[in-house]
Amino acid sequence: MPHDPAKPSADAPRPEPLPPPPPEAVAHFAPEILERLTDYGRQLAGAGVVRGLIGPREVPRLWDRHLLNCAALAEAIEPNERVADIGTGAGLPGLVLALVRPDLNVILVEPLERRCVFLQEMIARFHLAPRVEVRRGKAHLVKACAADVVTSRAVAALDTLAGWSFPHLRVGGRLLALKGERAEEELLAAKTTLARWGAEKEAGVIECGAAWLAQPIKIVRAPRRK
Repeated sequence: MPHDPAKPSADAPRPEPLPPPPPEAVAHFAPEILERLTDYGRQLAGAGVVRGLIGPREVPRLWDRHLLNCAALAEAIEPNERVADIGTGAGLPGLVLALVRPDLNVILVEPLERRCVFLQEMIARFHLAPRVEVRRGKAHLVKACAADVVTSRAVAALDTLAGWSFPHLRVGGRLLALKGERAEEELLAAKTTLARWGAEKEAGVIECGAAWLAQPIKIVRAPRRK
């Protein structure tokens, strides 16, 4: 009998409880937003670990490394925009953006079935339909999203990622890729790919979360001009 990807395997790791939200989260988010983020974090720490969507070692740092970093990206997104999140996994950052920004329409692009099942469960849990949808498939194979913004986190090097992301942007839209200390280096390496879409002159690295995170996140921002 085939294994149901929505059910944990017999040797799945035992989940640990989500730590309480850190002070910066309590100070920054409205209570109802913080409650939703906390609930989503509990799902990641529980079902997410059991189903193999995140590693058990990530639970103690879910707030700092995952939830808050993804939420900070919202600063770079304008009101009422259409966002496509490439390789969203368990919803990072796309589902987090949908939870902290009720004005956004979000498309979650993910090839793995078990992750898509979890994402659909979260959409139902937080009543996010119809403004949030899942498109199962690899980024270069699914239907183009015609988004204002394409986001990504820990998916691929920027040179590869840009080739997957720009086809999902409308002309005038922009790529927002969460990157770490190598953001500038990856930006330089992707120069040829960025030029193909008219993005090479305006592409750059920006920071988000500087006003409330101990360590702001670095984002490569690149507009599609052709």
